[in-house]
This record gives sequence, C-alpha cells and structure tokens, in this order.
Amino acid sequence: MALNMLKAGYPLTVCDVRPEPVEELAKNGAEQAENPFRVARKSNCIFLSLPNTEVVEKVIMGENGLLEGMSAGTLLVDLSTINYKATLRIEARLKSRGVTFIDAPVSGMESRAKDGTLTVMVGGDSKAVNSIRHILDAIGNKIIYMGKSGNGQLTKLMNQLFYNISVAATAELLPMAVKLGLDPEELYKVVTTGTGQTFAFQFFTPLILDNDFKQGYSLGEAYKDMISAAEISSQETIPLTVFFAALQTYQMALNQGLEHENKGAMIKVWEKELGIEVRRKRPS
Repeated sequence: MALNMLKAGYPLTVCDVRPEPVEELAKNGAEQAENPFRVARKSNCIFLSLPNTEVVEKVIMGENGLLEGMSAGTLLVDLSTINYKATLRIEARLKSRGVTFIDAPVSGMESRAKDGTLTVMVGGDSKAVNSIRHILDAIGNKIIYMGKSGNGQLTKLMNQLFYNISVAATAELLPMAVKLGLDPEELYKVVTTGTGQTFAFQFFTPLILDNDFKQGYSLGEAYKDMISAAEISSQETIPLTVFFAALQTYQMALNQGLEHENKGAMIKVWEKELGIEVRRKRPS
C-alpha cells in the first residue's frame, strides 16, 4: 500500500519496528523516521497499517507515540483491522485532542494490495474522508464510505464473520462427506460450480487436500474477530445462533493447539472426531 502511494506521487515518511520494509520504501523515495512521534511531527495526514488492536493503541498512545507529536487538525487514518469497540474509544480520545480519526480497514489479500485494487471500508467524518479519497484511490479500486466513525471496522468485522463461519462449515462438512464415501476432489468440482460455492470453500479445500495449513491468516488471529463479535452480541443482546456454533469449532481447534495454523486446520477437529482424514489421493 505504501509503495502504491509513492508510485502515485505522494511523499511519505515511514516508520516500522522491522527495518526491511522501511529500507525498501526508502529506496523508493520515502523518508525514514525513528519512531511514531517523529512521524507525527512531520505529517498532517498519517496512515497506520498494523497487526492488531494492542499495537495500534501502543503506536498512538505509547511512549514516543503519535499522540505526543500530533497537533490539532491532524488526520489519522487506520488501515488496520482492529477491535470495533476499541476503535470507538480511540476516536473519542483523539477527538478530544483535535485530531480526526478515520477507520479504513482493507480487504483483498496480498495480491490485490500489490495491484492497488483493495476494497477499503471507511468510517468517519464525511468531509475528512473526501479530503483523502484521492490517496485511498492509490491503494484500492473500491472505496466504500460506510458512515460514522467505527463503521469501517464494523463492516470489516461483518465481512470476516461471513468468511470465518464459512470456513467452519467447510471444516465440518468435508469430513462428513468423506466418512460417507464421497471423493473430496470430485465434491470440490461440484460445489465450486454449484449453489453451495463460497470463497472459503474454494480457497481452503485445495489447501486441505494438499495438507497445507500454513498459508493464510492464522486461527489465533481469526479468533480475535470471533471474540469481538461475541462481545458485541453480549453487549447489544443480539442473538447469533449460527455464529456461536461456529465459535465452538474455533475453540476446539485452539484447544488442540492449532492456533498457528490457518483456518482450514479446523478440519482436524472433525477428522479426529470421525476418525478419517480428508487429503488428496496419492498415486500408488
């Protein structure tokens, strides 16, 4: 995303705990800063792309953080995927300091990030969003304004939940099919051309068949989205019966020590339960 901003002609000052991406961006014309405070001193529009809620809060409010260096009128745009309720708290804290916070999580995986064709879900003040839309156009081809602050993260959470529940369904149904005698490779051909097709099934089934549980977002990271949804369900008294059934599969997978494997590894829960394995047939 940062490279695409540079290619579009926007000057960048960059900072990261890892030296490699900073060095790569510097080679492409970016200026380096030693910490978030220095970024804030140099910039009136700041973009974050960070791994989780805890890191976002530390970068903003920790020692040598952005909050120490930002002046009133600064725009802070968070491209990370973080907790919805935390986003509301961060926005309120920054607003009290005269800083405008925009939540703008992205979807599309690494290939679309490289191509500049991400989907960007944006929440925040509409005038502020319009003022940076030309920059967002450098990283995505679908910039969708979702309304008030927090709505970008809430939209991303909904997208993740549709995906996460679909993966849990794939993990449960594939072992059932194999247990009853169906060939999983032939079943894949049918489902991906029929009404049962989902992106989750299409993406994860080949990985499962090839015994590849490393590629993609880890179960441990995905579980954070599930926790966020469970919190909202409890606080807002919204029943989510299908969601909570899927949540149990995630919990069983984590209890089996699968948190560092991808979401397709949930199939191991039901493989163990049914005493079978869903993998590609090897030539004898």
